[in-house]
Amino acid sequence: MISKKNNMLSLKMLCEIANVSRSGYYNWVASKENRNLKEEQDRKDFEIILIAYNYKGYNKGARGIYMRLLHMDPPIIMNVKKIRRLMKKYNLFCPIRQANPYRRMAKALKTNNVADNLLNREFKMHGPRNILLTDITYLPYNGTRCYLSTILDAYTKEILSYVLSESLEVDFVLETVNQLIDNHGISLTTETLVHSDQGCHYTSYCFIQILKDKKLRQSMSRKGNCWDNAPQESFFGHMKDEIDISKCKTFNEVKTIIDDWIYYYNHERYQWDLAKLSPCEYYEYITTGIYPLKVGISKKPSS
Repeated sequence: MISKKNNMLSLKMLCEIANVSRSGYYNWVASKENRNLKEEQDRKDFEIILIAYNYKGYNKGARGIYMRLLHMDPPIIMNVKKIRRLMKKYNLFCPIRQANPYRRMAKALKTNNVADNLLNREFKMHGPRNILLTDITYLPYNGTRCYLSTILDAYTKEILSYVLSESLEVDFVLETVNQLIDNHGISLTTETLVHSDQGCHYTSYCFIQILKDKKLRQSMSRKGNCWDNAPQESFFGHMKDEIDISKCKTFNEVKTIIDDWIYYYNHERYQWDLAKLSPCEYYEYITTGIYPLKVGISKKPSS
């Protein structure tokens, strides 16, 4: 109104209508250049956030963006609160995992081959390569489904081995163990514990025998209690949230997506609780004591 040529109202009256003080109005007018500079800086910072958000094509939350910025060359330090503010300002949202209202209640076969629960949810108390979690999940696509077997290090959250199969035959679970030994056998000991649910694959004589042959200990969750294998269940949940296989027509197309995402997860999907590192970086950090980032140096965790 003040800027209009035909304005007949006084500044005092307009300020009273708007419920602002005259000094506040003059201060707002005088700070226009500063507001423009701040808006320009916000846009520049948001462009950087977008680069981190879109990295590898997987959506990330504020903390994921923060950790991706730390891994850039050169590293960029941006406050998490600022990242959240700019995401809200420019309507950038990361899909939020919805809580599953149903606990996973898989029925185990009644057999005498059920192992004791030696783990008791002590996922991070025994250091790397000592507690290994394994499970199977199904992946629906093109009117059918395939099955993914994984072995995860509970301490570093790294996927040590995985096999994607078109059938539920026990062979692909055994292949996951063989792949584990081939790739990481040198870092395993006779104290290494392989923990699973009471599914028929893990109570089978073949699976029990292969663990004995490899000199690995076996542990099983209590029947129908998914919390006894929570980190592995969480991994599957995050994976299904971030990949999209709905357009896949063949098994090989699904395998390509799974291979790409698990590599990304192990090497470039940084986790806040892992000193802002990826699982593979975290394992190197705790075994060598050398923190890979140039900023935000963290004290070596006790293993």
